[in-house]
Amino acid sequence: MASVLEDPSLDRQFKGHKDAVTCAHFSPNLTQLATSSADTAVMVWNLNPKARAIRLVGHTLAVTGVEFSPAGHLLASASLDRTVRLWTPSTKGQTAVFRAHTAAVRSVSFSPNGQQLLTASDDKSLKVWSVQKQRFIFSLKQHTNWARCARFSPDGRLIASCGDDRAVRLWDTASRQCINTFTDHGGCETYVGFNSRGTCICSSGTDNTLKIWDIRTNKLLQHYRVHSAGINCFSFHPSDNYLITASSDSTVKILDLMEGRLIYTLHGHKGPVLAVAFSPDGHLFVSGGGDSQVLMWKTNFDAFDYKEVLKRHRGRVNPDPAPHLMDIYPRAPHLHSAQSGSIEISPCVADTQSPHPHIVELGQSLTSSTLQDGGGGLGSRRWRVGDDTRTSTGPGSRQEEEEQMGAVTFPLEERSGLPSAFSSTLENIVQQLDVLTQAVSIMEERLTLTEDKLRECLEQQARIFQLRAAEPEADSSSLSSSA
Repeated sequence: MASVLEDPSLDRQFKGHKDAVTCAHFSPNLTQLATSSADTAVMVWNLNPKARAIRLVGHTLAVTGVEFSPAGHLLASASLDRTVRLWTPSTKGQTAVFRAHTAAVRSVSFSPNGQQLLTASDDKSLKVWSVQKQRFIFSLKQHTNWARCARFSPDGRLIASCGDDRAVRLWDTASRQCINTFTDHGGCETYVGFNSRGTCICSSGTDNTLKIWDIRTNKLLQHYRVHSAGINCFSFHPSDNYLITASSDSTVKILDLMEGRLIYTLHGHKGPVLAVAFSPDGHLFVSGGGDSQVLMWKTNFDAFDYKEVLKRHRGRVNPDPAPHLMDIYPRAPHLHSAQSGSIEISPCVADTQSPHPHIVELGQSLTSSTLQDGGGGLGSRRWRVGDDTRTSTGPGSRQEEEEQMGAVTFPLEERSGLPSAFSSTLENIVQQLDVLTQAVSIMEERLTLTEDKLRECLEQQARIFQLRAAEPEADSSSLSSSA
């Protein structure tokens, strides 16, 4: 077992986002950190303190997810503008656009081999795309409400997804079928992910809980309730011995999965924490929140040789026989609550407004035209924090937003000032739009099938023509031989 060294510590701040930070991801070679934000930009931070940061501009609405490819040569981003973009994370800033869904895209993820992209959307579907051909491959549809998150397993043979229908679904990529469903959460699911061995999935929800299942036995292994508000994101340590969580209660918490307890509570964000991620070697982790801050922390609390652990994990690619889950105890499901024995850390966070380091902006900025309202200015931007949809009308309203962070939902009449009768009419319209969205998705799938069948028919016709052309030649050769 690993030994405790010291407490985690704040290592560095990245300043440059102008709105809530929604997602973060380290590059595989540990030279860059990518973050997405409700300010419509993707930032690529160089971990060398003297190097410049890059702002990638192209999305027209809040960016909800970002991830490096396994080789680190590409960067994918998802947005409320219904598109997914592929970027070159360098000063060239080249980009390709996928017109991905008929509603907001909530997450994006690369397959382990980097050849496919997986997206989850408010149109209730998951879609898989070819990175090289930049085209749609297939979709997965069984969620009955918005799909919030989807991730490939480490071997690429499974997909885990979750959504507002309170279900975690497990899919087989070969048969394209849902093979299992977990429905134990009391609220909407916000995030889902596999451990590094692919033997467990973890999910978090707006009911303030986090649950870990063994997918080989379909049993709940651990159940944590350590936050006082919804959990927006989490990340497994590369050793699978620890897990970090980000919550709307403004804290980051670190769980020891071997002992089944909370060990650290980190303060530093003013407002909900929306994103957390461990670095590939486990020595660093990053957090981002509604206060537009990106904080990078040193792990410090484990002296294990992570390179050796990762080498062993990469060697376990054959699931027969399945590896034993020796790093998660206890095996019986039970609830873990916050304990007074955990350590709380409150680092001093300096000025968060001044950009640092120097930022190079790439791509054409579209915010002036897409975010502008009738009265001019920055217009209105919306993003989701747990179940809460917030609206910002400019920098001056950020203090008001932070005062409202404790609320989870607001009635439509309160948010908009509209009469209740008009509000119910709007809700009916939204329901009808959901039906239309479903119909469009079905038509899209049928068109794909029709295209495949037409291709098969053309190939068959070409083969028939070749056979017919070969028959006269055979006849003439037989006549000549008989003569």
